[in-house]
Amino acid sequence: MIKEKLKNIWRNQPSNLGDLHEDKTGNLIHREWRGVSDTAYDYYRWLITWKDIIKMAGKAPVSTVQGLWNYRWMMSYLTAPAWVDRHTEGMRGPQLRITHLHMNGLVKPTTDLIGRLLANDKHFHKNPKLADKIVNVDEIFSSEIMAGFPNLKDNHVTTIPIFLSSMVDQNITPPYLDIMESYGVPADVCPLPSAEAGVAVNDDYPIVGKCSITCNMPCDGSVMNSAFLDRRFNLPTFVLGVPLRYNEELPQEYAVQEVKEMIKFIEEQMGEKFDEQAFFKAMTQYNQQLDYEEQKWEINKTDYPQMTGATFWLYRLFYFHISGGVDDRFIKIDKKVNKLMLDAYKNKQMVSKEMRHRALVWSCPANYYTNLALWLENCWGINVVMDMETMISYIRYDTENLDAALGTFAKTLQRTTMRKHTKGGYANVVDELWRICEEFNIDTVIMYDQISCKGMDGLNGIFDDQARERGINFIWVAQDLMDPRTISRRDMREQVNKYMTTVLQEEPVDPTLVDFDDTLAW
Repeated sequence: MIKEKLKNIWRNQPSNLGDLHEDKTGNLIHREWRGVSDTAYDYYRWLITWKDIIKMAGKAPVSTVQGLWNYRWMMSYLTAPAWVDRHTEGMRGPQLRITHLHMNGLVKPTTDLIGRLLANDKHFHKNPKLADKIVNVDEIFSSEIMAGFPNLKDNHVTTIPIFLSSMVDQNITPPYLDIMESYGVPADVCPLPSAEAGVAVNDDYPIVGKCSITCNMPCDGSVMNSAFLDRRFNLPTFVLGVPLRYNEELPQEYAVQEVKEMIKFIEEQMGEKFDEQAFFKAMTQYNQQLDYEEQKWEINKTDYPQMTGATFWLYRLFYFHISGGVDDRFIKIDKKVNKLMLDAYKNKQMVSKEMRHRALVWSCPANYYTNLALWLENCWGINVVMDMETMISYIRYDTENLDAALGTFAKTLQRTTMRKHTKGGYANVVDELWRICEEFNIDTVIMYDQISCKGMDGLNGIFDDQARERGINFIWVAQDLMDPRTISRRDMREQVNKYMTTVLQEEPVDPTLVDFDDTLAW
């Protein structure tokens, strides 16, 4: 009896996780007890998150205060520690450590990006040091090409002010959406480009950069939003045309020519020459990152997956766009995670308390509820072993032939976030789904129904029929991407609850997580 009690103190199993949170605000009543070792590690990582935030403010205290005072979105990043907590709830052992490493891989570079933006913002500074060494790019632009310009930095214009901040704080986007609706934009358009345009109208983008790169991805709404950003920044702009039918070879010659013209544009505007050797060096590291990534996928195909929850796709999404093969911090994280993952797999470590279903998440996830996958795991034993946003481009770069490498970059852009499985035809949208289900031994699909997106309309019946033929549980989860007022987090969970209790007639793993109100939570 004493031995069992000591064991429980050392490594406690998750239970009654819903009781940890205050009603409506979602704030922790107290931190989760995970046993001695895991609780100490979790608290240590919580301190590191605060250290990174404080370090950012310490480097440029005046600029930080100016940002907090002038930009509505800036305050949201002070809730980053709570965001990390939401993505580690219920985790123990290797999974806790893997997730914290991944989350810190988001927090640390983000604080650097915010610091750089504020320190060089022409709103606050007359002659900022690096402002004219920055190239503004679209949020889903991949940074690999900037590796060929080692003296320059790229700024994914909407990523910090709205795309990432909306993941950290669900209530940051409504004011920007309301601004656009007051200008006559309909409420039923995609809230992503609408919120981004609202930031521009409210003059909440830091003004940096000497030129801009925009493109036609991922959809018409984003293309129209580019007009708002162009008007706001008023900089020389290159529009990169990216083919839609990306499985065909016919448009690839055109795609490469577009990339070459873009490089020429950057050279002319920034006064820098493209450095092939610097580019090839970064692409070598990019390929190495991809090796680590695909090893995660191979482990997740087995009976002992080690990458579940939401940080699998969050980390992939972030480094895919931001790293560009240049940032060494990501490869260091990958090495540490790889060792933890392989050791846990060899020991047949179970990723969660109970794994009843192996799930695939398809279509675009809601920015305001990035940790839904972890709730699925803790509440219903639905382990998400793969998702659409993880399986974006995984084409390796040629590190000797420039034309071949630029061809890969062109194809990478064609297969980027929100693009690969929503464009390019039926084979990419539907057939690819079933291929992945087979490879990862999936029995449950969580299909996000983004109600303001018209891209997937007409396929609902096809998905349902084909899932029924394959004997796969198919759960539709309606959401509004950036606007939690339309469909709340609670509404999203209830759709899953109804399916699990009525169709599958299952009991929850943790009943305290079935229904709770987190309307006012960050």
